[in-house]
Amino acid sequence: MSKLIYSMITSLDGYAEAAEGDLGTGAQDQEVHTFINDLFRPVGTYLYGRRMYETMVYWETAHSEPDQPPHILQFARDWQAAEKIVYSTTLESVSSARTRIERTFDPDAVRKLKAETDHDLTVDGPNLAAQAVAAGLVDEYHLFITTSVVGGGKRFFPDGVRLDLELVEERAFDSGLIYARYRTR
Repeated sequence: MSKLIYSMITSLDGYAEAAEGDLGTGAQDQEVHTFINDLFRPVGTYLYGRRMYETMVYWETAHSEPDQPPHILQFARDWQAAEKIVYSTTLESVSSARTRIERTFDPDAVRKLKAETDHDLTVDGPNLAAQAVAAGLVDEYHLFITTSVVGGGKRFFPDGVRLDLELVEERAFDSGLIYARYRTR
């Protein structure tokens, strides 16, 4: 049985999306990107909302841009090799291979997918992840915490859900970014 992982960059005050501006620096450096590549290479399926998919579809063609460093090329290859499911009521079509659209998030379908696949899955984006968290589907939480406090936006963890988590791994990067991996108890 595979795991469902929720992972995002988050501000120090817990926002996965800032109300204004970005979440700060740290995720773009080579050390962090290489770590993320290694961490998510085993992922076989990405679950996205429309907005997150529209951000991530860049990786479908990133390899064709000139002078890309090896860590960028590796992430593009890994992303292209994975299945992608986009949950959207408005998206007409997708522009990446190995991608399908689902109109609604069905927790039972995700449970079945977890049970039937050998590769881990991720749920990306705070709106879609909130549905997976509320349904009790998330097995691990991977937070990449920046050094910025943004004061508002979309929270990494949804309101109204209580979780008891176990810290299983942590790492600090030279950029100041902190990685923390938690497992659901």
